[in-house]
Amino acid sequence: MTAPNTVRAAPTRDPADETTPERLVWALRDCWTIVVQEFTHLIRQPSTFAWQLGMPVIMVLMFVYVFGSAMDVTGGGAGVGYVDFAMPGMFAMTMAFGFMNTAFEVTQNKEKGFMDRFRSMPMSSSAVVTGRGVADIIHATMDLVVIVALALLIGWRPQGGVAETLLAFGLLLWLRLALIFVGVYLGLRIKNTEAAGNLFAVAFPLGFISSVFAPPDMMPGWLGAVAAWNPVSSTANAIRELFHTPGVEFFQTSYWIDGFPIAGALVWPAVIMVIFIPLAVRQYRNLSK
Repeated sequence: MTAPNTVRAAPTRDPADETTPERLVWALRDCWTIVVQEFTHLIRQPSTFAWQLGMPVIMVLMFVYVFGSAMDVTGGGAGVGYVDFAMPGMFAMTMAFGFMNTAFEVTQNKEKGFMDRFRSMPMSSSAVVTGRGVADIIHATMDLVVIVALALLIGWRPQGGVAETLLAFGLLLWLRLALIFVGVYLGLRIKNTEAAGNLFAVAFPLGFISSVFAPPDMMPGWLGAVAAWNPVSSTANAIRELFHTPGVEFFQTSYWIDGFPIAGALVWPAVIMVIFIPLAVRQYRNLSK
């Protein structure tokens, strides 16, 4: 007589019984699960993927060629040296505007019930935030590759060394990383995707009231001060310096922060993350069940 077959239940995970290293391992695994889920969703919606990659191209063609021919930022005449000035700014603005995509995707996941599903699982509460961050940094890198390729095609060239050029691109991704958590927080707070689509009202002043298209000294005093202290301006000015943009001395302004562009490009994103990472994690934990 044979013994009856028994089925052994899979062990359940109880975070309360885990050690700190075990929690860290599970947090990393949960983070990667979110990354895979985000890219699986993106691949199944190629139109969204194509639009997000195409938007930087449209921005460059519209602002550099339509408006750039009338801009005199070097003192050499309208349009002279404007491509060299504008392209680093366009890189920074592309990274900054990405937070809208983050907020929209988070809101959509919340609407479709993904957040409730994640909350019902014994997974790290930080995984949704960190996973979204990793996925968006990968996506931002792809956006950056596209816009840099376009910049090279229209004649822009970095004049700095390899190390300076890599540092410049690192600062761009550093800004994008910080704003990801702003997007995650907003996405968790916004009620629906229709409201998320209105975030352009926030992104517009963030990107345009800056040194992306014109030095702050060319603006009215109060507006120039706002533009100079914009984190996007710090990153744009820092990478212009690292790229050794021709005529960069003409872009210097009378505002104190513009004298320390690299320091500003490092500190501003750090401050943003210190504020918004805890807010995003807390907002996720407080979502209604």
